[in-house]
Amino acid sequence: MGDSLKDPTSGEPRKERADPVAGRPANLKQLAAHLGLNPATVSVVLNDVPGRAIPQATRDRIKAAARQMNYQPNLLARSLRSRRTLTIGILVPELGSGYHTQVMSGIGDQLMKAGYFYFTAHHRHKRNLIEEYTGMLIGRGAQGIITIDTLLEHPIAVPVVAVAGHRHIQGVTNVLIDHVRAAELVLTHLHSLGHRKIAFMRGQPFSSDSDARWQGLTAVAHKLEIEIQPELVVSLESDVFSPDLGYPVVQQLLAAGGPFTALVAFNDVSAIGAIRALQDAHIQVPADVSVVGFDDIKEASFTMPRLTTINQALEEIGRIATQSLLNRIHNTASPRDEITVEPELVIRESTGPART
Repeated sequence: MGDSLKDPTSGEPRKERADPVAGRPANLKQLAAHLGLNPATVSVVLNDVPGRAIPQATRDRIKAAARQMNYQPNLLARSLRSRRTLTIGILVPELGSGYHTQVMSGIGDQLMKAGYFYFTAHHRHKRNLIEEYTGMLIGRGAQGIITIDTLLEHPIAVPVVAVAGHRHIQGVTNVLIDHVRAAELVLTHLHSLGHRKIAFMRGQPFSSDSDARWQGLTAVAHKLEIEIQPELVVSLESDVFSPDLGYPVVQQLLAAGGPFTALVAFNDVSAIGAIRALQDAHIQVPADVSVVGFDDIKEASFTMPRLTTINQALEEIGRIATQSLLNRIHNTASPRDEITVEPELVIRESTGPART
């Protein structure tokens, strides 16, 4: 009875009022006026503020009216009051390749669970755009930034987590794979199959993982007494994220004439291009040359032959990076400078015994 006569917050008589202009979403004041309730009461209910003694019937009536009148909260005003926009910025080189897409999938899933929205900007490894887009994301209310394969050069005004980050920067948590362990898995596998003349692809100079991956391979090759011959090393330069990356450099490798029985590609897309180049030159994989990739993108298990590669749990890396950023934002755990993810070798059809 009290519910039908009085506003449970103000104690004032309640009056039903006319709807706002038809077709337009109602704001808080319009919704409260329609219900004849104090706006504070309506706000408490719609925001599920705990500890307020508001009858359940009133709560149900407010929520039903909000649905009927297409109530739209003023998120900007709310975020300005609370200084919490629930928004994250993501910087990524491009939006189409398997590696970046799978990491972003894990990020998106984790942010969805946490009730966060995100903006994504791709920069093609252009330093001026990395700098500009970082400022724009923060200017649009991003409480934190996640970067993927993006070279950062200085601290940023909000918490940052860098996937494949290798520089130690104040306020940045790096999430990266153990590249030495990955090299041990790849080269031990090839060595056990009898491969000694192994060709290598070095990553592009602008790729965050290039140096660490190469250093891991050279260190492990030295330990296993595998000679890295300069004529069997090719460097990627192209800013593409498709099999076109690996095709031309393998053509160059074949034209140079140095014999090899295995190829360690920089990543999966370059490995797929490499296999195509070898097959076009009438070289069978793995009967003549074994090929190993890196990343274990979804396409790796559908190539012909299926690709042996290093799995680095890309979606899980995205989730780890996101949770680490949220921990930084909310101070729910001690911030870490670095989180290392263990790799796994997935053996498929593209590797086999060295030809004799």
